[in-house]
Amino acid sequence: MKKKKLLIAVLILITGTSYAQNNWTLKSCIEYGLKNHRSNVVYANEKKAADAKAREALAAYLPSVNIQGSIDDNLKVQETVIPAGIFGDHDIRVAFTKKFNTNPMAQLDQTIFDQSLLTGLKANKYNKESAELNVQQNNETIIYNISNAFAQIFVYREQLSLLHTNLDNYHEQMDITRLQVTKGTVLQKELDKVTVDFNNTVSKIHVAESNLTLSYNQLKYEMGYPLTDTIMVDSLEAAKAFNSLAIATPDASTFSAANRLDFRISQVNEKLLAIDELRLRNGIYPRLTAYARYGAIGYGDNLNESFKSLATYSAIGIKLSIPILDFYKRNAQSAQAKYKHLNAIEQLKIDEGKYALEYQNARTKVIQEQGNMDNNRRNIELAQSVFNTTNLQYQKGTTDMTDWLNAQNSLREAQNNYLSSIYNFFLARIDLEKAGGSLKTFYLAL
Repeated sequence: MKKKKLLIAVLILITGTSYAQNNWTLKSCIEYGLKNHRSNVVYANEKKAADAKAREALAAYLPSVNIQGSIDDNLKVQETVIPAGIFGDHDIRVAFTKKFNTNPMAQLDQTIFDQSLLTGLKANKYNKESAELNVQQNNETIIYNISNAFAQIFVYREQLSLLHTNLDNYHEQMDITRLQVTKGTVLQKELDKVTVDFNNTVSKIHVAESNLTLSYNQLKYEMGYPLTDTIMVDSLEAAKAFNSLAIATPDASTFSAANRLDFRISQVNEKLLAIDELRLRNGIYPRLTAYARYGAIGYGDNLNESFKSLATYSAIGIKLSIPILDFYKRNAQSAQAKYKHLNAIEQLKIDEGKYALEYQNARTKVIQEQGNMDNNRRNIELAQSVFNTTNLQYQKGTTDMTDWLNAQNSLREAQNNYLSSIYNFFLARIDLEKAGGSLKTFYLAL
């Protein structure tokens, strides 16, 4: 018996723990998404690829060793003619090779000076920086998408709560009207009017429940959470997270385009284009390379003999390469890089103005949506007050069903406007954080 009670207690504890873990807050959803969304793997791989690209560029200035070999089977050995008069009165045909020639060789090359290559190495720093900024931008996208999905869940749950309240009102009124119809004090059509609105509300509840399920699936997708697993949003925390957004909007004077990751990525790309332009221009300088070679050569009438008679040789030296006749090609390439760089500089100026405009518009929209939300909140309180008064009057018989239905419809319209303004304000607030480049700060402050 004691063991059975202990088992039950353990099961209750496990169930309670699982339930607590399933009550997700906005911050915990974002935290999970930042760790588990599949896009993290993609951008992590891009970062590793940038590191590998940097090593590849550096490798061009490190020593390289090549081993090669050849085996020639001279099907018809070439002969050379020694003119008459040197070794006799007649021309002499002599072969200076044999049927088989073997030539294994190893060569080490080391770049001593290549200004174009040295310039290209400067790009490594910015390639790594660009990859890191892309990772941060992906994190911002995850924060934005999860916040959006979280907002939809919050609004649909609020909508369901209001619809169920309206359904209770219609149900109560149906009971009253049905009794009146039985007593003969009102006509059946009065009951039918309420029944129609009741059925419409039931249909709206089904739609809202379906939308809520879809919103949960969207949230799980944006988090990288298994779609087949259940996840529950903490209702109290949802309201808290929503209320935390209703803070004073940031001052427009605090905006800086440099806070935007996409702007900083464009700045890095501009620097990369500047390096590419300089690299092409520096192609005019000579290239100096050192080498060391060691090999062997053998001859024989058969293959085995050619390997047995190998004679080794070695050499060291330097090689100077001065480009002369590629001026037109190099100049054309340099000109293309120059104009791409100039366009990147101009695009930065355009983007700076565009991002400032986006921030100003987002800030204006937040102020507008906050005003709409406050007005709709007051309006729903007023509509609720009118409905309560009309409902009391109807119960006392001082008003008719038409007034009651009009009051209920006005309340329902006010509720819809309020829900719409809540969602619009939430999105406007998130859009403002995105436009200001402060989504990560928003997440950390939750």
